[in-house]
Amino acid sequence: MVMMKHSFFSLPLLLMIFCYSTTTLAQSPAAAPAPTPSSPPTDIIRILKKAGGFTTLIRLLQTTQVATQINAQLLNSNGGLTLFAPNDNAFSSLKPGFLNSLNDQQKNELIQFHLLPTYVSTSNFDTLSNPVRTQAGENPDRLALNITSSGNQVNMTTGIVNTTLGGTVYTDHQLAVYQVDKVLLPRDFFVAKPPAPAPAPAKPKASKKKSAEGPEAAADDDSAAVMSVKQMQLMWVPIAVATVVVAAFS
Repeated sequence: MVMMKHSFFSLPLLLMIFCYSTTTLAQSPAAAPAPTPSSPPTDIIRILKKAGGFTTLIRLLQTTQVATQINAQLLNSNGGLTLFAPNDNAFSSLKPGFLNSLNDQQKNELIQFHLLPTYVSTSNFDTLSNPVRTQAGENPDRLALNITSSGNQVNMTTGIVNTTLGGTVYTDHQLAVYQVDKVLLPRDFFVAKPPAPAPAPAKPKASKKKSAEGPEAAADDDSAAVMSVKQMQLMWVPIAVATVVVAAFS
């Protein structure tokens, strides 16, 4: 009997503890969801290093500071970018010493020639108008890049190099990086530029009268002086004769 009485009085106590715990849990605030980490800004060098096989291109992007330009454009532009990325084999197939023969401006132009100022997916190359405008400039004779597509194949020509588009290295609907097996060489490096126009000849300064008349005028003056002397000599001859005659009769 004593044990049953003890169990009877323990039940209300357990109910009170349960109700208090439930109320406390209901009043406690819900845990805030963990913040989602913000995605890091696009870094073209990190993308190419992760893909592998683009050591020379990475070096050129860094030395010309085009990598910094690409990352800044992706942050401040909504149009996106498209990069045609030659792999290391493409650079090694160039003429030995070619890259070293380029000055800093030409190296920058070479990399800019591989950049389109808009994002282009693999299915939209047939919508481009030739010559395609690159970030190197818009000169249709020296910086022309023509792109045509047939089915899944995309053909590219610069007038110096013909190649096809390789696989997709990276795409996020803002930046597209496609591998190409040849370096896209613009005609601007191989076509002789027209010579600069010769400067207009300077007008001669005004000089003294004798200098303007030239040596012929000076010769005429000398001849005139000689004639004057001869004429004076001839005039003195009759005067001398007359003097002699007068002296003889005086």
